[in-house]
Amino acid sequence: MANSNGSFGLRPMGKIGQATNSTGMTEYRIASDNSNPIFQGMAVIPLAAGVIDDLQAAAGGNVSIVGVFGGCEYVSSTTGETIFSNFWPGSGADSTFPVKAFLYDDPNQLFTIATSNVVAAANTEAEVRAAVFANIAFATGNSGSTTTGISSATADLNTIATTNTLALRIMGVQNDPDNSDFTAAGIPLIVRINNHFNAPTGSIAAGTVSTTGV
Repeated sequence: MANSNGSFGLRPMGKIGQATNSTGMTEYRIASDNSNPIFQGMAVIPLAAGVIDDLQAAAGGNVSIVGVFGGCEYVSSTTGETIFSNFWPGSGADSTFPVKAFLYDDPNQLFTIATSNVVAAANTEAEVRAAVFANIAFATGNSGSTTTGISSATADLNTIATTNTLALRIMGVQNDPDNSDFTAAGIPLIVRINNHFNAPTGSIAAGTVSTTGV
């Protein structure tokens, strides 16, 4: 039976070590003239101007991730009203007021992400679980639905490797009876951000925090 999971980006769950998980977010800023849509569940990057942006907005995506977008608040340039939204649409803000972005930015935060595909090397439960502690890339990282505001990011099973510049570290497979078909897309992986800007040795350059996967 096919899995019920669609694509939803990175969905926060527990934390490493089962530390207290408030699912709290930190406020950052988006430039009011930023034309890149940013969707809930999308990984985002820090820019030198002190704002955050779309994952692939700089250097082909080779910038350390600062967190996962949870939503935003801005003042509409047409109505003057405060807008609370799952996503930043890429326009429509009154530049007189800040565009506030809220991120899940703890380096120890764990997330669930669905897989995008089926590959011969990982189409059984044993093969997928053997990839725990390896790294994996997004199949798509910077798109989403303007209807729901939810990211369409998924993880690409073809990319499983020890390469430390891959965006995500696989930490487990979520036990979910509705998404337990390992021969179909939608396998729910448990991941953390691999090269996190807020880690103790984090920097804007990717590949400087984590060692290779196993």
